[in-house]
Amino acid sequence: MPEKKKTPARARAARTAPRKTEPKAARPAARARVSARKPAPPAKAAAKKVDPDATLPSMRSPVAAPSDAATVEVVNARNERVGDRALHPEVFGVEVNDHLLYEAVKHYRAGGRAGTHATKNRALVAGSGRKLWRQKGTGRARIGSIRSPLWRHGGTVFGPQPRDYSYAMPSKARSAALRSALSQRASDGGLKVIDRFGIDEPKTKVLKGLLDQLGIEGKAVIVDHEPPDALVLSGRNLPGVKVVDPSQLNVYDVLDCRTLLVSQEALGKLEERLTP
Repeated sequence: MPEKKKTPARARAARTAPRKTEPKAARPAARARVSARKPAPPAKAAAKKVDPDATLPSMRSPVAAPSDAATVEVVNARNERVGDRALHPEVFGVEVNDHLLYEAVKHYRAGGRAGTHATKNRALVAGSGRKLWRQKGTGRARIGSIRSPLWRHGGTVFGPQPRDYSYAMPSKARSAALRSALSQRASDGGLKVIDRFGIDEPKTKVLKGLLDQLGIEGKAVIVDHEPPDALVLSGRNLPGVKVVDPSQLNVYDVLDCRTLLVSQEALGKLEERLTP
């Protein structure tokens, strides 16, 4: 075996000698040089003293006082002015949110879809399940059933099936959308307040005469608190006229009509329902 070379004594001494380290006295100076390069942090501003007796401003947007709120005239069945009614600013004076109106209308229309569409797949279409010819040897493409979607009169692949299109929408969002719709209808002059309807018998002719007397043309939504059967039966034969309770009023009905005819009692119930 070859002999191992002996390491010189000088090399052994260099390996075992301790490493030269920077003196401890020089370290603070190096840190001082590094800290001199960095900008000094800005001095903290003195904290402002808050007077506990001072009144803090409200975080909500300012709402007009009831005296400064918009008013609408109240008429009777003969279209005579009998007084004025102040509209609640948080129900009829909010900023209109167009996107929220779009979401509310889409939610309403989705709930009204029947969803009864259906197509037949290869399991439902009429036809035999017999294999038409053997798998190999004929020179033709392999086939397992005459009801295959690749063939004429075969089943449909991924066709529509019965489903429910309705979905949930937050109640606060629905209320905010209804407030936007009412504010828009009040601002464009489509809101009319009547003292009372005074229809005691189910006569379509009587209700049609009342609407003509009030100058209402086109689509109209009549809102009355717990509407009597005489009013409901009188309005169901008039095209474009709908009679609802304040609790059943929705955004689609408000936007789809030209005139919103509301009784004084129903107006109070509506404001009570939508006041945040």
